[in-house]
Amino acid sequence: MKTKKNRKENYLDRFPCRREGLEWKLDEEGRVTLEKENRGFFNRLFQLLLHKPRVSYIHLDEMGSFLWPKLDGTLSVLELGEPVRERFGEKAEPLYERLCRYVEILHSYGFVDFH
Repeated sequence: MKTKKNRKENYLDRFPCRREGLEWKLDEEGRVTLEKENRGFFNRLFQLLLHKPRVSYIHLDEMGSFLWPKLDGTLSVLELGEPVRERFGEKAEPLYERLCRYVEILHSYGFVDFH
């Protein structure tokens, strides 16, 4: 008998949510820029020695900028696919593979959590 821990979770059923406290801006062209503060001992050291900026700016592409405001924890990855398909059509294909990978990357950088 499989327990819940042994059962593989379907990524499409996850609910991505923007990380609280992460600053972001929307420009006049509708592009999103994330502002990530570089903290921690090594970041401070690199700031002093290598003149690394205190804040890094991450500019999202067109599809990422469209998705970012929708990542509020109320829509699953599966549910996010439909507005992306409506907006970008064939350009978004293969839709769910790209969408899962994109959310996975945002999560790996600490930009989103899951609810």
